[in-house]
Amino acid sequence: MFIFAFAAAASDDGPIAGNPLIEIPAGMFIFGRDDGPANERPRRELSGQAFAINRTEITNQQYGLFVKETGHRGAFYANHPILGLDDRPVVGVSWSDADAFCRHYGLDLPSEQQYERAARGTTGSAFPWGELPPGNERANSGADICCSGDARDGYAMTAPAISFADGASKEGVLNLVGNVWEWTRDVYAPYEAGAGARSAGLYRVLRGGSWNSDPNHLTTTYRLAYDPEFRFSANGGFRCVLSAP
Repeated sequence: MFIFAFAAAASDDGPIAGNPLIEIPAGMFIFGRDDGPANERPRRELSGQAFAINRTEITNQQYGLFVKETGHRGAFYANHPILGLDDRPVVGVSWSDADAFCRHYGLDLPSEQQYERAARGTTGSAFPWGELPPGNERANSGADICCSGDARDGYAMTAPAISFADGASKEGVLNLVGNVWEWTRDVYAPYEAGAGARSAGLYRVLRGGSWNSDPNHLTTTYRLAYDPEFRFSANGGFRCVLSAP
């Protein structure tokens, strides 16, 4: 039996102190879309297993503890006056850095399907909160023209990981759109590509947009193919999941 002990958003229970795992129930959900970029097609209804996902992105404080415990290299922006603040999502980490963090705590990076289920709910919403545009209250995003930050939402760069409660998903997960792009565990390939194409891919997938994303990049379905070895991005972070066995 798959039992979640960390479903309550207000609880600090779980392997990462201060960042509880929020349960996402099993069931049918919408994955992909037919009215967007070609790499987001086709729209399908899938049956997903239950899993749990961190309420927020992993913060600098949480990543710093991992570094102390393991001797793993620090985040590239750990000492930045804004990006390196304890309560901000960690940035400046490669895919392998993020993967190592999650595995250290018995967790994984989310798959693209897990990300979309957490971010879109069961009905395939454009945003975690529904269909209304983000505005300045629901997400930390950038200028209307790609790709620079602005402070209209209160933050010129990253915001604290617990910010933008009005943009939470139905289950209470924060910042699944905006603030920082989030690594997934999947290799980038067209959705209908075979296993061979996926295993041979050079890039991993980032999801969710960030503090310098324009509206075109700030949806629950946008897929960004990214070099997994690159660790110098000031707008890329991650969170972890606990998957059903």
